[in-house]
Amino acid sequence: MPSEVPEPERSLLDHRSHMTVTMERFHGTEVRLRVVACLAETPGPTAGWYAREILLESLSGDVVQYGIVRIDLTTLDDTTAQAIRAARRPLGRILIDAGVLRDVHSVSLLEVTPGPHLESLFGMNQTSSTPRHLYGRVADILLNDRAAVELLEIVAPFSRA
Repeated sequence: MPSEVPEPERSLLDHRSHMTVTMERFHGTEVRLRVVACLAETPGPTAGWYAREILLESLSGDVVQYGIVRIDLTTLDDTTAQAIRAARRPLGRILIDAGVLRDVHSVSLLEVTPGPHLESLFGMNQTSSTPRHLYGRVADILLNDRAAVELLEIVAPFSRA
């Protein structure tokens, strides 16, 4: 339930905009992409789909967001699809710069209890016995009016006073 997600996480997640832009605005700096893992396109019923696990980082190297995205590259022109495969810039920035019509929808907020993998990516202290909760969202994005992107995005933990 969105009302149960604390600030600033709620404002960072409960919208229909690209997280790239939201994170840049909130942190006052560009964000850069770090790919943790990638699943290239495969033949068969999912041909054309590309997936990756990513981190968005501030220019100082602080992780600001974790994400998993799956995108149907057949919905895009070759230049834009190649820019996504090259993994040098965040997906949101590539789509915006390419002028692709985007519609973020089906946004659902969630609370996440991280396991060791996510804790390590965020640099969280794994020895603490206090459960840490993170907040994220799942959403779909239509590209040029076609269902093309499925994503999970989790914001970096904030210190609570």
